[in-house]
Amino acid sequence: MTGYRRNFVAGGSYFFTVNLADRRLALLTENIESLRAAFRQARHQHPFTIDAIVVLPDHLHTIWTMPEGDSDFAVRWSLIKGSFSRRIPQGEPVSDSRLRRRERGIWQRRYWEHTIRDDEDWGRHVDYIHFNPVKHGYAQRPGAWPYSSFHRMVRLGFYPADWADDGSDQEWAFGER
Repeated sequence: MTGYRRNFVAGGSYFFTVNLADRRLALLTENIESLRAAFRQARHQHPFTIDAIVVLPDHLHTIWTMPEGDSDFAVRWSLIKGSFSRRIPQGEPVSDSRLRRRERGIWQRRYWEHTIRDDEDWGRHVDYIHFNPVKHGYAQRPGAWPYSSFHRMVRLGFYPADWADDGSDQEWAFGER
């Protein structure tokens, strides 16, 4: 088995990409309330701050800031994935290896994590998150996608409401303004 190395920084901020096992499905947006409930439950048991998030049909991107003295994002993802999976009716294809481990076939086992290095890195990743629905063709502009923290960021003054409305993937990719 491959040895995965994770960078654990107590109180740190992390960018994550988490995917469904079958990327052809739209389980996340079709079951958005179940996903929200899974996040609420995990945050109640193990608090963390969601700085930014976008939920697409088959994957999500998010930035979390962990509490001081805590770096265990893995337990939080385990709780979220497990809680969401229990809320979804069974019926997805399940591989033999997943059956042996008594796992559902909803999520990819692994996820991508990146430790945020500084304010500039944080800003680039927040921009990436909020432009992602446009990049994947789900919306013409970030404000048109309902499953995103973009709307909260506009209310907080982080973005103008018309940010990236020109639809130019080149200009807005990964925070370049």
